[in-house]
Amino acid sequence: MSPSRSARLARAGRLCGAGLLALALGGCAQEMGDLEQFVQQAKAAAPRRIEPLPEIQPHETFKYEAAHLRDPFEEIMFHRPGAGKKKQVANAGPKPDLNRPKEALEAFPLDALRMVGILEQDATQWALIRSSDGTIHRVTTGNHMGQNYGKIIRISETEVELMEIVPDGLGNYTERRASLAISE
Repeated sequence: MSPSRSARLARAGRLCGAGLLALALGGCAQEMGDLEQFVQQAKAAAPRRIEPLPEIQPHETFKYEAAHLRDPFEEIMFHRPGAGKKKQVANAGPKPDLNRPKEALEAFPLDALRMVGILEQDATQWALIRSSDGTIHRVTTGNHMGQNYGKIIRISETEVELMEIVPDGLGNYTERRASLAISE
């Protein structure tokens, strides 16, 4: 490019910039005129009356009058004739051995345990149980697992059978069968 041509382009760019600036400033002046006209009209208009706030109604208080009735959060004790004899008979049922040391798998609910296989060694069958933390445990008949005092009563190739001792809701316990099938 020749020096005269670049000088002409620079001068043309400056002229275009100045023209755009003049147009922009002219547009701003027009918008300001509209704003000034609106402000004058608003000042000239008569002030309007502001409506008063609505009257506040006093809140009606509530008086609790059921304090003498039964507390819904207290346990209900049913007193029936002969209930004492039944309770003594019911207490003769199964009870968990609370003095027995807990085994590792008793820390997990039964639905968090998975049977993953079996082993046999010296005529003893062992079940392989995976706990929810990923650890594989080896158990046999007589071991305990689950949070309901579950005792293993039988191990087969497809499942582990347990006898759980669960509360019956009346202060006693009852036995319940449960099983843990092999997972694939």
